[in-house]
Amino acid sequence: MLVTAYLAFVVLLASCLGLELSRCRAKPPGRACSNPSFLRFQLDFYHVYFLALAADWLQAPYLYKLYQHYHFLEGQIAILYVCGLAATVLFGLVASSLVDWLGRKKSCVLFSLTYSLCCLTKLSRDYFVLLVGRALGGLSTALLFSAFEAWYIHEHVERHDFPAEWIPATFARAAFWNHVLAVMAGVATEAVASWMGLGPIAPFVAAIPLLALAGALALRNWGENYDRQRAFSRTCAGGLRCLLSDRRVLLLGTIQALFESVIFIFVFLWTPVLDPHGAPLGIVFSSFMAASLLGSSLYRIATSKRYHLQPMHLLSLAVLIVVFSLFMLTFSTSPGQESPVESFIAFLLIELACGLYFPSMSFLRRKVIPETEQAGVLNWFRVPLHLLACLGLLVLHDSDRKTGTRNMFSICSAVMVMALLAVVGLFTVVRHDAELRVPSPTGEPCVPEL
Repeated sequence: MLVTAYLAFVVLLASCLGLELSRCRAKPPGRACSNPSFLRFQLDFYHVYFLALAADWLQAPYLYKLYQHYHFLEGQIAILYVCGLAATVLFGLVASSLVDWLGRKKSCVLFSLTYSLCCLTKLSRDYFVLLVGRALGGLSTALLFSAFEAWYIHEHVERHDFPAEWIPATFARAAFWNHVLAVMAGVATEAVASWMGLGPIAPFVAAIPLLALAGALALRNWGENYDRQRAFSRTCAGGLRCLLSDRRVLLLGTIQALFESVIFIFVFLWTPVLDPHGAPLGIVFSSFMAASLLGSSLYRIATSKRYHLQPMHLLSLAVLIVVFSLFMLTFSTSPGQESPVESFIAFLLIELACGLYFPSMSFLRRKVIPETEQAGVLNWFRVPLHLLACLGLLVLHDSDRKTGTRNMFSICSAVMVMALLAVVGLFTVVRHDAELRVPSPTGEPCVPEL
């Protein structure tokens, strides 16, 4: 398993580099925006945002291993994971209102403080302290995915008056480097935890200086901004109206909720499946992130002028790949007949599918759901179905039963088949909808570059 993990990492990384280099060579020269004020503003944002993302990724590979190191049972670890997810969902409901009321800059600094405290709780072996840490992690995650983007968009449009057309380019580049940071974080965690022999607590300690630096840079370089608050009841009411009035929204939300609930369970299960067979967790995580990056690169190539595939097709392919991978896992995790290499390959396929899924879903969501109603729509789907996933994890994954992991993958397979049926339904509804198709490239717009 050790050799397989390193070999897969090298092959995937080489594939990503090859695809990116060929894409850069094939891309015709366009007009690059060289506005120095914009480039300075973009760099100020990236410096803080990338430090925050790097600190977040550093904590992912060894989280389950740390709880095992503290001799907690699998059921207890599941409760810790569920507490983190529940906190993310609950704080996510009010994160936008909190950020608007407190201020986006202050919210980003608050993220640095709460996530640093979350990391410090990992030094304790007390179960209650770890539960509090997971709740703090949920709050931090909600702030990470609301405050930073909100601060940037407001500053970009309102304070600096840059063209709104430049915003997608900034976040597209951020998404690419987010994958790169995740790959690097996996290698870094393996270095400090395994190669240097510092143990599973080391990545969490290493994340604290990054968080402190991110908060300090935000305090020094960023201005404060606020926005009008929209009542939570109005947000949910608007989301419900949008759901009931557009079947496309209903189907798209169903697909998202089912797919991402399964991904959460995958995040919980990959470590106990691979770790007993001597897998280097940091390198395995980097391989996962490289596979996801490869999927994102394939998405860009597939939707390019040369191939011109549509996001709806790639979304269907992503769901099919996950269905196939989960069926593989139901056999490769059979008690007494475990095949860690096959499980690892199935996990890589799931991450590859995620690389196709997220940009496809992002494109379709922008086209189908009005921007003002997206938060309300997602609340109606994310909360109940993620909580159902948590309940299923707690009930079905009994640490005293060797079949628990296989049963979980069987349940996930059934859930993904439901998602596939929703994809078929959505495809039937939108197959003649020109709005949901990527327009044919007609020219090279001005794109801001670093």
